[in-house]
Amino acid sequence: MAKLGRVVVVGASLGGLRAAEALRRHGFDGRVALVGDEPHPPYDRPPLSKEVLRGEREPEAIALAKPGQLEALAIDLHLGRRATALDAREREVVLEGGARLGFDACVIATGCKPRRLRGQPELPGIFLLRTLDDALALRAELARGPRVAVVGAGFIGAEVAASCRRRGLEVVMIDPLPTPLAVSVGTEIGAVVGALHRDHGVVLRMGVGVAGFEGGARLERVRLSDGSAVPADVAVVGIGVAPCTEWLASSGIELRDGVVCDATAATSLPGVYAIGDVARFENPLFGASMRVEHWTHAVEHAGAAAEALLARPGQASPFAPAPFVWSDQYDLKIQVAGLPLPEDETRVVHGTLASRRCVVLHGRKGRLVGAVALNRVRQLMGYRRMVRERASFDAAVEAAETAG
Repeated sequence: MAKLGRVVVVGASLGGLRAAEALRRHGFDGRVALVGDEPHPPYDRPPLSKEVLRGEREPEAIALAKPGQLEALAIDLHLGRRATALDAREREVVLEGGARLGFDACVIATGCKPRRLRGQPELPGIFLLRTLDDALALRAELARGPRVAVVGAGFIGAEVAASCRRRGLEVVMIDPLPTPLAVSVGTEIGAVVGALHRDHGVVLRMGVGVAGFEGGARLERVRLSDGSAVPADVAVVGIGVAPCTEWLASSGIELRDGVVCDATAATSLPGVYAIGDVARFENPLFGASMRVEHWTHAVEHAGAAAEALLARPGQASPFAPAPFVWSDQYDLKIQVAGLPLPEDETRVVHGTLASRRCVVLHGRKGRLVGAVALNRVRQLMGYRRMVRERASFDAAVEAAETAG
């Protein structure tokens, strides 16, 4: 650690801030620079599609650091400054405008950006939702009482649809898959979530894609692939995200749907680490390369990377997480632990799907690999621990039966 004097963290995100905090917590007293392309200090993203969009929380309420905390960490902030390149030979991060920040170690935490539909026009009324400014612009538009089309029924799309309905707006949710959240939680629970949205007045157009957007001065309708159209004054496109890696194209770092790194967050460039949803890492718990886009993962990965960065050569511990994500929609809390896939063996325990209060266990090759819970917070955490412990699927089912 004595030779490590300067660390640059690129990405003033949840992961970036937690990495800087972890460096200080572990005793690093050198210079830490935190670079972010947004003008805002690090803030919490999950409320953007919920409380912020509904007008229940303001920007200052979602700040990740209270006034004075960043100063106490002695971090050099470079906000509103986009990183444009990483010069591996000179060991410098190049900022927009040409400024350069030298480093002994670098942590990449640039996150992701929303995907756009092919041919998506720049038409007023069409929104993406990723940043605080996105959420505030969309919120202002929702105050006008528009008809809303939500394109994409994953976590973001479903949360936006729920928030719009709670504002009393007309909402249509569109997705080519058969149910909401089909990829994340499977079609059984997806059907439960779909029924919940219908109960709250959302019109679901499942199994159909978007062919285009139509309008004059602004959006008027969304044209679907079956030839029908959905009248809409606002469309929110939530079809997933792509890792922000363009700025690394000339660096020589290995890229493959994210920044490729090992189980210690180390990339192909010495002294350069990647964390959070921009990182594709080797997870020894599942024996697989993965990229995880969840809040909890960003926090845990940041801590692991900071420890690895400060460790003696060859002494870094591998990061082997059981991913965890949650979503709040109306009165339903959905939690997912581990790595459940649609083709897994499943078993409903602790309740029923019909009651919208249950746990669904996922098994693969005889092992418990994941669990999905609807309004069952306490039980879900126990199964996440069992996933970490590589418990068998039968043992998990038996534990559920014993617990009742």
